[in-house]
Amino acid sequence: MKIGDCVFDGSTYVMSIINLTPDSFYDKSRATDGFKSAVDKHISDGADILDIGAQSTRPGYTEVGADEEIKRLEPLWEIIDEITVPVSVDTYWEKTARYALSHGADMINDVWGLKDNGMAECIADFDAAVCIMHNQTGTEYESILDDMDAYFERALNKAIKAGIDKDRICIDVGIGFGKTREQNFEVLDNLEHFHKFGYPMLLGTSRKSLYGGDISSRLVPTLETTAKAFMKGVRFVRVHDTYENKKVLEELGAKLY
Repeated sequence: MKIGDCVFDGSTYVMSIINLTPDSFYDKSRATDGFKSAVDKHISDGADILDIGAQSTRPGYTEVGADEEIKRLEPLWEIIDEITVPVSVDTYWEKTARYALSHGADMINDVWGLKDNGMAECIADFDAAVCIMHNQTGTEYESILDDMDAYFERALNKAIKAGIDKDRICIDVGIGFGKTREQNFEVLDNLEHFHKFGYPMLLGTSRKSLYGGDISSRLVPTLETTAKAFMKGVRFVRVHDTYENKKVLEELGAKLY
């Protein structure tokens, strides 16, 4: 997969989370103050990609519009030319995506799978990369894997029809979105199923509530899932704790190769 000028192939890479939000579920990911320091630390710790969010999508979140997202993203534009890894912006609004890509972002991470009118065309216009995540309102499925297949087929067809380069697309199974705890684990147990689409996979489970306990106790199960992702051929893991996840991947890679 190509993001910006970088090619990500043959390994598992770290996408590091930085939030320009006051309400993201993990407070240590919030960088409304000290944004540049957060960027520098994640890169120093081994980030391969930065994913910048200007709206929390945690359970029960209060939605904000594109104008507020754009306002919150202002610290990014002040330093984007200094950032040495590709930059993804986490948004499902076409207006935010267009603004972000026109200001130097390389990728759009869309938790609603190109649902907003014009989003796919916007990404194609800028020859940008995209992550298409599975999501739905509610947790009712006839068959979760079959229903997710149908979702991805629609979204991927939309992306290709709009002109997004196939080499700039990845998919995310949407752990924690539109799924019960049991459904989340069913999807995690069947990650190989989604390789049939032929696109790299991104997995985001970092410190999420499916692990139980409080947020401070969820690093170890997150690292275990990162190891599982590596073994199942997942291309990207989206995480809060860059250094620790990078070390797991490096150690597994050293053992394998």
